[in-house]
Amino acid sequence: MGRSAHIRQARPLLGPMLLASSMLSGIPAAVAADAPPSGGLETVVVTAQKRSENLQKVPMNVQAITTQKLQDLHLTNFTDFQMFMPSVTFAVSGQGSNGGPGFANVTMRGIASDQNGNHSGPLPTVGIYLDEQPITTIGGTLDIPTYDIARVEALSGPQGTLYGASAESGVIRIITNKPDPSEFEAGYSVEGNKVDHGGFGYTLNGFVNEPITDKIAVRLVAWDEHDAGYIDNVFNTRTYPGDPNALYNPFPIPPIMINNANRVKSNYNTVDKYGARAALGIDLDDNWTITPSVMLQREQTNGVFGYNENGNYGYSRPLGDLKVSHFLPEFSKDNWYQAALTVQGKIGDLNVTYAGAYMNRTINAEADYTDYTFWYETVFPSYDQYLVDSNGHLLSDPSQYIIGKDRFTKHSEELRVSSPSEDRLRFVAGLFYERQSHHILQDYIVNGYGGHVDGWPSTVYLADELRVDRDYAAFGEASFDILPGLTATAGIRFFRADNSLEGFFGFQSYESRCFAPPTVDHEPCTNLNAEVKDHGETHRINLTWQLDDDHMVYATYSTGFRPGGVNRRTDIPGVGPYAPDTLDNYELGWKTSWDDNRLRFNGDFFWEDWNKFQFPFLGPNSITIIANAGQARVKGVETEVSWLPIDNLTLTGSAAYTDAELTTTYCNGDCATHPVQSPAGTQLPITPKWKLNATGRYEWNLWENLGAHVQASLVHESGRWQDLRIAERQILGKSPAFTTVDLVAGISRDNWVLDLSLLNAFDTRAELGRYGECAPGTCGSQTYILPSRPRTVALTFSQRF
Repeated sequence: MGRSAHIRQARPLLGPMLLASSMLSGIPAAVAADAPPSGGLETVVVTAQKRSENLQKVPMNVQAITTQKLQDLHLTNFTDFQMFMPSVTFAVSGQGSNGGPGFANVTMRGIASDQNGNHSGPLPTVGIYLDEQPITTIGGTLDIPTYDIARVEALSGPQGTLYGASAESGVIRIITNKPDPSEFEAGYSVEGNKVDHGGFGYTLNGFVNEPITDKIAVRLVAWDEHDAGYIDNVFNTRTYPGDPNALYNPFPIPPIMINNANRVKSNYNTVDKYGARAALGIDLDDNWTITPSVMLQREQTNGVFGYNENGNYGYSRPLGDLKVSHFLPEFSKDNWYQAALTVQGKIGDLNVTYAGAYMNRTINAEADYTDYTFWYETVFPSYDQYLVDSNGHLLSDPSQYIIGKDRFTKHSEELRVSSPSEDRLRFVAGLFYERQSHHILQDYIVNGYGGHVDGWPSTVYLADELRVDRDYAAFGEASFDILPGLTATAGIRFFRADNSLEGFFGFQSYESRCFAPPTVDHEPCTNLNAEVKDHGETHRINLTWQLDDDHMVYATYSTGFRPGGVNRRTDIPGVGPYAPDTLDNYELGWKTSWDDNRLRFNGDFFWEDWNKFQFPFLGPNSITIIANAGQARVKGVETEVSWLPIDNLTLTGSAAYTDAELTTTYCNGDCATHPVQSPAGTQLPITPKWKLNATGRYEWNLWENLGAHVQASLVHESGRWQDLRIAERQILGKSPAFTTVDLVAGISRDNWVLDLSLLNAFDTRAELGRYGECAPGTCGSQTYILPSRPRTVALTFSQRF
């Protein structure tokens, strides 16, 4: 389950290495490198700039969570660890899906205009990397478990110079532990847990690092997990209003009552997943290493992960906390694998890296879409006359559901070289290529519907499309030590983007718009075939002043870019291809250590201008349209603190204040002829103004060979809106502020650890998102709340060999 514990490294109970490792809960950190002086913090190393560097010498905001902190804080997936990364926010929507794992989208520093989960919508603004390879997908972030992970890094601000693909506002990197031919290692973790208002869950995971020769090793990781449900699908009847007096239709339409007796289930939203990762490390000689790897996972979610607030939704009984009434099957099967090859070596003094990868992801899902039928009948009564069979007879049950099949592929290659890091003039340069395809199949069905799409019985609406996004780039970044302690850095990335969308979308009537026979799968014909090409460059300029070994300040200017794309609804006046958006980032930061390296205080101020930003929304018939909404500005501060007040006590904290607002008025067209939807000064959605966390951990010896530890952590987020437009956000409502607390107590001896955890101790309904099943003006009054997991008690045993 989320928030489960992992295998803990063996370590002395009270030694400085234990203390230093436990320091890294919310600070920018990575794998610890050199042993620290007694009583101080460990030297940590990051690879954010694609070379190994001391964290305190890296002039950028890098939030990271190490192996030890993932274990200590019981963080096992994206939803968990983003809570402890203040610059990172998840946007989760269940619209047309169940809102479970794999359907969340990542944003950083407030660069978000909506939940951006639509298959045909804009590219993400945050790049996700697994080791050296990008794994960003449209429509939802891969649910990657953090078992045997070396660290998770979040790089705030535009990273287009070195990372490029979807790195407009930042990058998140998941770095795995690599094969080690020097020694055998193995470990496992077993957990059982109970969720309040829900059922029981478990987690099993383990790893083996096996040297084959003194230069070859293999590392294997496997996991099996069951997450208990906590949303109940309760019995209800629902009445479609009809039009019995033929006020809006050519003939009377009686009300229709349905019930969900065959779908009632407690703890409805379960998750089951299992997977494995394998990597082979081959040291060809002292300079060259080859690391092929493969990772795969099979995940099934059941039910829906949101619940309805009380309201009049045509039900016979009111709903309540963690309750829904749905009528049709709901599940998602998310299966994926990634194969990668990394080659690292040296040619003369140059370091050479090649990274290639291929990813394949398949999602098969069904979702209840009954809300659409109910609200369209309620708001647009004339809709009833179309709910007939092929003979013109009224359907006995007009309930709607969605069958979705998504096929993603992603192929990327990068070749780069870098000069020695100790040179006065040093550089990183390379070439990058990526092709990602997405076969989109969304089949909206009312059983027995007569006006179906040709060749698709009962299909009211069909999207059968192929989207292809291609990226080509050449990049370079150079640093020069002007004076001892004063360094200037400049980088540039030249890129070309080529994005296309083809296939069929629409109702039966949209077949009249077809201009070619089928080109994608089993579509009836082709009514969509468009391509958008972009090219340009992104930049980064930095000046760093190392005042002394413990204190550094820096200033950065950088830019980000997101390609434009295709709008499907070109029949609407003023709607055509949407243009790229760009980001200008200005940043002033500091990295400091105090009190003989017992206190670290890092942070930065930033100012970002988001130009012609892309805004997707549901237009007529709930079909997505993307507009360039105008200008926005984001101002904020990010800070992290780590402190060892005494040798056994660790205190850490991090926080972000983000003020993101429109600087121009948005009218979805010319404001002279269109009403204002969002005036200048409107707060951007998704990102809270305040996000912070704090952790305290105390460790001591119970007796000679038995240690104990207690830990408390707190996460706070201020309230946030879910839509850019004023009218729509008022309908959906505002996600309120929340504070959650986790408590952990445990004992350890030699190579094992036993933890008792109370996660979300006060059973807070922390909102991960809220949504309606169609456009807010129609379905939005039936708001779904996507909560964090309720209070959970977990017992975890971990052992390492």
